[in-house]
Amino acid sequence: MTTIGFIGLGHMGNPMVHHLLKAGFIVYAYDVIPNAIQAVTPYGAIAADSPASLAEHSDVIITSVQTGQQVADICMSHDGIFSHMKPGKLYIDCSSIDIATTNILHAEAAKLHIAMLDAPVSGGVAGAEAATLTFMVGGRTADFEQALPILKTMGKKIVYAGPSGSGQAAKICNNLLLAISMVGVCEAFTLAEKLGLNPKKFFEISSNASGQCWSMTSYCPVPGVIENVPSNHHYQPGFMAKMMLKDLRLAHHAAEVVDSPIPLGAIATELYTLYVNQGHGEVDFSGIINFISTKQEKQ
Repeated sequence: MTTIGFIGLGHMGNPMVHHLLKAGFIVYAYDVIPNAIQAVTPYGAIAADSPASLAEHSDVIITSVQTGQQVADICMSHDGIFSHMKPGKLYIDCSSIDIATTNILHAEAAKLHIAMLDAPVSGGVAGAEAATLTFMVGGRTADFEQALPILKTMGKKIVYAGPSGSGQAAKICNNLLLAISMVGVCEAFTLAEKLGLNPKKFFEISSNASGQCWSMTSYCPVPGVIENVPSNHHYQPGFMAKMMLKDLRLAHHAAEVVDSPIPLGAIATELYTLYVNQGHGEVDFSGIINFISTKQEKQ
């Protein structure tokens, strides 16, 4: 039986570990927050006291953390996993980080004969809990095939995006589009309300017309329109606004590197920066509708 080491047991990592355990994998778990480890051990996960010790016991290691620096430290510090993984083992990074750091890690892993995949996810906490995440995966095809049975326990759609860095590129572009579309949906609902349209009636029309998009039909930012979305629960995440802002900044940096204009992305970044700076960083990103409606009222 494959032994998996999982590092990063937050809102996404916790349910992902649960699905791995349900599938019968042996799972060693580590997080810098001890309570996060204690939350998964009652279900069968084995507590690791460091990334190094986790690496020594694992055939496959998965990380799900917030920043490129965190991933780099986990992998390449003195007590990091790369110096304790045996050659031929597989490392899967499910974090959303910058492409430059990802490519550095791929290069270092190759030197050590460690297989690596960058495999960020889409679907948020709800997708992690329901095992319906979309994985976009970069790396060698042979490594992708090895990882596929593991990823299928946590996700519904597993897509091979291309060589190293391609998974991160896909995630950056996807979340750029998501942020822009969410702002557009929020603006449309705000305007519709001011024009006297009932939100449910506008949803019924637009969700069946050319304005239809995922931000509307699967993640509607207006409370009471569809079920099981953060807007119905006072915008509890979900996907935090500060994480959306992080991804928008990754997109901005990537666009600068390849000289690709993203004017709407720049506007979305400005709006989410203002929203987060007002203290809403840990609110779901769809909560920006409240900022947009208030901003329009002041104009």
